[in-house]
Amino acid sequence: MDAGILIVDDEKNITELAKLYLAREGFKVETAYNGKEALEKVKSRRPDLIVLDLMMPEMDGWEFCRSLRKVSDIPVIILSARDEEVDKIAGLELGADDYITKPFNPRELVARVRAVLRRYNGAQQPQKVLNVGDLRIDLAGRSVYVRGKPVELRAKEFDLLSALAKSSGEVLEREKLLETVWGYNFYGDTRTIDVHVASLREKIAGSSAEIQTVRSVGYKLIVAG
Repeated sequence: MDAGILIVDDEKNITELAKLYLAREGFKVETAYNGKEALEKVKSRRPDLIVLDLMMPEMDGWEFCRSLRKVSDIPVIILSARDEEVDKIAGLELGADDYITKPFNPRELVARVRAVLRRYNGAQQPQKVLNVGDLRIDLAGRSVYVRGKPVELRAKEFDLLSALAKSSGEVLEREKLLETVWGYNFYGDTRTIDVHVASLREKIAGSSAEIQTVRSVGYKLIVAG
């Protein structure tokens, strides 16, 4: 395996431990000790995945993630001592693909890195377009159009809408959507799904497609009658 991993953490013992285990598995590993340094390395080297601490000097993980998502969809795994539920949800909504709390098992980190890369690489398919009424979803270009006009979506909003569109007319359970989009079957908090659905409804409101709530179950994407 030759995927490049960037570890961003101001604690050298953490970066060295993670680097050791990831390098053993064949990953090419680089390190950065704050968000500013990490952004420079992203620009010059473009890693395949980033392992990101939240609390760092100069530029913290929150600001780094916001800046990164303006220019790239490189997958991010947050590795943080902040273990409050609100922090995990906030991290996912900023565009992170996974969240691991410290202290961590380095073997689990390796497994999570592999899982996120599989999901990300599996999404890179030949060009395909989904149409639900006058809602058009370009999977390859990661673009969405309502009646021919582009709609700006965050990374996870696009992934969620795509999952619903691929099963248009079918009810998808919240837990299934969480697992499909975030890979969070082990975490299981479904409220982040509800937050993203509410945002999507606003953004596609001008189309004939509609996200319906199936009470106590989940959601489905239909063409409104």
